[in-house]
Amino acid sequence: MTDLDRIGGDVVVETLRALGAETVFGLPGQHALGLFEALRRADDLRVISSRVENNLAFAADGHARAKLAANPDGPVPVTPMIVSTGPGALLTLASLQESRAASVPVLGISSQIPVAGLGGGRHGYLHELPDQQASFAGVVKSVHVVRTVSQIPTALREAWESAATVPYGPVWVEIPQDVLLAPASLPRLASVTADPVPLVPLPELVTEAANLLGAAKNPVILAGGGALRSGAHAELRALSEALRAPVVSTFGGKGVFAWDHELSAQSWLEDWHTTEFLAGADVLLVLGSGLGELSSNYRGFAPRGRVIQVEADLGKLESNYPALGIHADVKLTLQALLEWVPFRDSDGHAEAAVSELLGQVRERLGSQHLELEHKLLADIRAAVPEGTQTYWDMTIAAYWAWSVWNAEGAPIHTAQGAGGLGYGLPGALGGAVATGGPVLAVSGDGGAMYGIAELATAVQHGLDVTWLVVDDGGYGILREYLTGTFGRSTATELARPDFVALAKSFGVAAKLSTLDTVGADLAGALRTPGPSVVVVPALLTMFAPTHLEK
Repeated sequence: MTDLDRIGGDVVVETLRALGAETVFGLPGQHALGLFEALRRADDLRVISSRVENNLAFAADGHARAKLAANPDGPVPVTPMIVSTGPGALLTLASLQESRAASVPVLGISSQIPVAGLGGGRHGYLHELPDQQASFAGVVKSVHVVRTVSQIPTALREAWESAATVPYGPVWVEIPQDVLLAPASLPRLASVTADPVPLVPLPELVTEAANLLGAAKNPVILAGGGALRSGAHAELRALSEALRAPVVSTFGGKGVFAWDHELSAQSWLEDWHTTEFLAGADVLLVLGSGLGELSSNYRGFAPRGRVIQVEADLGKLESNYPALGIHADVKLTLQALLEWVPFRDSDGHAEAAVSELLGQVRERLGSQHLELEHKLLADIRAAVPEGTQTYWDMTIAAYWAWSVWNAEGAPIHTAQGAGGLGYGLPGALGGAVATGGPVLAVSGDGGAMYGIAELATAVQHGLDVTWLVVDDGGYGILREYLTGTFGRSTATELARPDFVALAKSFGVAAKLSTLDTVGADLAGALRTPGPSVVVVPALLTMFAPTHLEK
C-alpha cells in the first residue's frame, strides 16, 4: 500500500497499533467498510470476529480481564472492539454495561453515518439514529466523536487514556463512514502514546487512615474488585500481615488475597456470620468496593465501627455508608499506608477469629443438605489446570462459585457486575485469545442459548475453550426466586436443544456427562486442544437466604 492509497481507516489502525493494541474484536457493517479494509491490510493486528455484536463486546471484555489477571503489574490491556452503526452498535450496550460495572478497559469503536447526517436530523441513512452517542453516554466512561481524519489519533488517544485511567472502564468512539473512507494526508503514525494520570491519595487522608488502623484492636479488610483491578495483591498481603487484619474478598475481588492464607476469611458475603464479622470490626478498611447490594448482603450490613473506604470511582465514595473516603487507586493507597502503619506480632487472635468464622459458615451450610452442589463445584475446581481462566454466566453454579471458588491459579470472571445473561462462552473466547487456552466457560441452559452461535466463532478461530452447560431445564435462579416469593414460577421453564448434538453439528467435540463423571469429563476436555462442550443435567439449589437467620 502506498501513501496515496491510505484512508481514514488506516489512520485508525496505525493509531491502535501505536497505542499498544495487538488484537481487535470486530464485526463488519456497511458504514465500517473502511475500517475493515484497513484491518485486512494490517499484518500485525489479529482480528477476531463473532456472530453477534453483544457477544463480540463480551469477548473483548473477557480478553481484557484475562490480560489483567495474567499480568496485573503490566500495562493496562485496553481491548479494541469495532462494530457498525445503529443496530450493531446498540447490541453492545448490555455488554458494555457489564464492563463498566466491573471496571474493564474496553475501547468500543463504531462507524457512523456520513458527517453531513450528524446533528440530530433525520436524513434517511441506513442504521441512522437521531443521536447515537447519547445512547452510550450513560453506559460508558466517555464518548468521543470524530469528524475529520486529522481528529482520529487524538480522539483514540484520549479514549484509550480514559479506559486505562482508574477506575478502568469501557469508552466509545464514533467515526463517520466518509471519514473512514477519506484519503489520509497525515503521515504514517507510529508514536501515538497514552499516559493515564495515576490517582494518588491525598497525604492527609493516608495519615488519618494509618492512625485509625494503627489504633484499631480489631481491624478487618474488605477487598473488592478495585483491589483486584489495581494489582494490589502484594500490598494487600503486606498490610494484612502488618496489622494482623483478616481479609474478606468480595465476589469481584476474588483472587486478590490468597484463599488459604491464615488471615483469609474468604468470600461468604451472603452468609450472615460474615456480615456480622465485617460489622464487628472497630475499623473496617474497604478497598475498591462501593459496598453495594451483594457486598452488603442486600443492605443487611450495619457497621458498628469506623469505615475507611478507598475507591477510585468518585461516585461510589460514601454512596452507601459513611466513611473516611479516600478517592484513589487502591495499590497506590496501600503503598502509602505501608509506610505509616505499625507492624504487629501475631497473638493468634485474628487467626482464631477467621477459623471460628469459617467454621460457623461450614456448620450452617452443612445443615442444609447441599452435598450435590458442594461436590459439583469441587469437581469443577479439581478439573481445572493451574493457570486456567474461568468465565461464568449468571447461573446457580456461578452463584455458588462467587462464594466457594478458590481463584488462586484459576481466576474467576463473572457477569455479576451488571448481572446480564450470556457472558460465559463469549467471555471465555476472549480469554482464550488472550492466553491461548485452555479456558473454561460455565453456563446454564438458559444463558447458553444467548451465546450458542459463538461455537462457530470458536471453531473458526480454533479457540481452546471448554464449555460446561449445566442443564436444569430453565432459568434456574429465577425459578428459585419466583417460587420462594410467590410459591410458583412463571416463564422459567424452557424448551432447549440437544446441546451435545448441536455442538457436534458445529464440529465441536461434545459429551453428555453426569454428576458422577463430570469432573473426569471436564478434565479430559480441558486437556484436549480446541473447543469442546460438556453437558451435565443437574437441578441445583442455592443455600438458604441468611436474612431468615438474623
